[in-house]
Amino acid sequence: MAREHLDNSAPAGLPVVTAEGEINGHRVVRAQGDLDSDSVDPLFVAMWQAVAGHETVVLEAPAITFADSSFLSLLIEVHQRTDLRIAAPGTALTRLLRTAGVDRVLRSYPTLDAALGAPPTAR
Repeated sequence: MAREHLDNSAPAGLPVVTAEGEINGHRVVRAQGDLDSDSVDPLFVAMWQAVAGHETVVLEAPAITFADSSFLSLLIEVHQRTDLRIAAPGTALTRLLRTAGVDRVLRSYPTLDAALGAPPTAR
């Protein structure tokens, strides 16, 4: 599976969104760190820009260390508008998705390659 280049440019410091780009026609957004009501805005913007132009949006999530209800709300809203796939969620995110009961609705995959290669969701 050929990969296209992801734009890894980011401002100094620890950005929430660390990369955005196209891979095999899917929009990929890579996020990291703590995602709560104080820090989720850059991810909110990146995800909605991705939704605007793509049928499939992949959130690459192994470096997300904490997330709250504002992050969960964003995921659910994006899921309602596109084929959202969560790639490589870490332990904290997996636990949050399971505890909130959204793991039955939001599709997650063990790796980015698995998320990219999954068949489309019937809409």
